[in-house]
Amino acid sequence: MGILGAIMVPHPPIIMSEVGKGEERKIQQTINAYRAAAEFVQSLSPETIVISSPHQVLYADYFNIADGEGAKGSMARFGAGDVTFDVKYDRELIHRICRLCDIAGLPAGTAGQRDPSLDHGAMVPLYFLRRVCPDVKIVRIGLSGLPVKKHYALGAFIRQAAEETDRRVVYIASGDLSHKLKEDGPYGFDSSGPVYDKKIMDVMGRAAFGELFDFSEHLCNKAAECGHRSFVMMAGALSGLAVEPKALSHEDVFGVGYGICTYRVTGTDRSRDFLTYAEIAQSKRMDSLLSCEDIYIRLARKAVNAYVNSRQKLSLDDIVDIAPEGLPAEMLGKRAGAFVSLHKNGNLRGCIGTICATEDNIALEIITNACSACSADPRFYPVRPDELDELEISVDILGDAETIASASELDVKRYGVIVTKGRRRGLLLPDLDGVDTPAQQIAIAKQKAGIPADDDDIALERFEVIRHKAADADE
Repeated sequence: MGILGAIMVPHPPIIMSEVGKGEERKIQQTINAYRAAAEFVQSLSPETIVISSPHQVLYADYFNIADGEGAKGSMARFGAGDVTFDVKYDRELIHRICRLCDIAGLPAGTAGQRDPSLDHGAMVPLYFLRRVCPDVKIVRIGLSGLPVKKHYALGAFIRQAAEETDRRVVYIASGDLSHKLKEDGPYGFDSSGPVYDKKIMDVMGRAAFGELFDFSEHLCNKAAECGHRSFVMMAGALSGLAVEPKALSHEDVFGVGYGICTYRVTGTDRSRDFLTYAEIAQSKRMDSLLSCEDIYIRLARKAVNAYVNSRQKLSLDDIVDIAPEGLPAEMLGKRAGAFVSLHKNGNLRGCIGTICATEDNIALEIITNACSACSADPRFYPVRPDELDELEISVDILGDAETIASASELDVKRYGVIVTKGRRRGLLLPDLDGVDTPAQQIAIAKQKAGIPADDDDIALERFEVIRHKAADADE
């Protein structure tokens, strides 16, 4: 036995007649597809259903697997308190999954369960499934802030655990698509929304799960999806298995994308171990990236690696491997402010810098700020060792700042800006993605300095930078 099939489904509470009170008829196509998906699950006669839900308790660095004898829930918060659920958990399968994760060092388990009740990401699928599979047991798993590859790996352990416990298992990936599909929708519109929905439905409709790793975090965040990591975990559960995919529906009536697909397992197929291929592709990309890095970036990368792995600040005596003939004279003989920026999958992962020199030379300035960028940027949690091979690094060396009278003297591509009000000072580098006007530059710099947006009694300075960036790094 093992994984027999899987379904990808959304979780809009309004789809229940008790909640929608007639509004659900606007997404009748989704309702019909949901019923077909439930019948598909019934045809596989599962003993256990594994559900991954973005509304289960979520941690940045840990996968929570619900534990206990079972759980209850209701749709009371959606105005339908009479719709209740009472499920039993498959504790043997849960503990086997936890054991496999523990052996592999994957941070997943039953600790940290803040609320044992069922979340609506699980209850909406169960609403349709309990009518056709009333006695099936459940395993309920939350997502995390860990990389998508970790979600795939957890899915693969779910598959292994199902086989080792000889269970007949169906996997349910609960998740909505983009929440940014309509101006009059609850979350507004973003052009990335339709792009994401079209792309994800194409990938999932073909069961081309390897392409799930190609979605940038930037696209996913702009589209405001909530199901991508759930779909990746499902892909991991189907790792090494031949599947017959069927796309049943896609709707965006309320400004949120609802997609439904089914996957029937038809045998084994070792070529569908997509994580291996993704890791090979990532390794090749990083090799290409590293070959394009100059000594400024290599120094910052070595400093980041040393600090993340051992919390040691790099010494200039420890750089023979990246500069066997020594660092260039300009790095040792000049002082300047410097910024070190870290990106991962196209998204900022950390950026710390100094407006003016604080160290004896540029090399030490880079080392100090590299250590801070990976550990002390308050917008992000510290970089983990398993992220190092995915980081793209750039270094900006700041020129001297000059006072300007107004924003008309700025050019967002050429100049960075410094905004000062008393002791408050905010800086924004030039040529940043999404910053297209001097007004935007100044507004962001004000925000960073803690200066009110409507306070125009400020001093402005501009500066140029020398940006060191690998040729093929993302913007």
